[in-house]
Amino acid sequence: MSRDRTGEGEQVPEDVLVALADPIRREILGVLARETGVTSTSLAAVLPVSRQAVAKHLAVLDRAGLVRAHRAGREVRYEADLRPLRRTTLWMDSLATQWEHRLHAIKDLAEGADGP
Repeated sequence: MSRDRTGEGEQVPEDVLVALADPIRREILGVLARETGVTSTSLAAVLPVSRQAVAKHLAVLDRAGLVRAHRAGREVRYEADLRPLRRTTLWMDSLATQWEHRLHAIKDLAEGADGP
């Protein structure tokens, strides 16, 4: 199941970024975002990898909290959970804002150094 290293019930951005680093996992997440109740077998039918490889990719996505699995009879069906992706996006936006502030401060210092 998914890890929680923040102690507050949230996934850490690193888990999400690692999960999204692989193009197959991004494709799996895209399929799951469009369709619900997808099995690993049906995913393997539309991807250039085996069902076993899909299962491994789903495990990485699950650790990042990006998918949820539920049993329907003998099958395990998956659906996307995009909340960790949204939290990671907010984290990235916050990081970008911090860097913008730093760059503006450097610019202001540099422009001030050119004065008399």
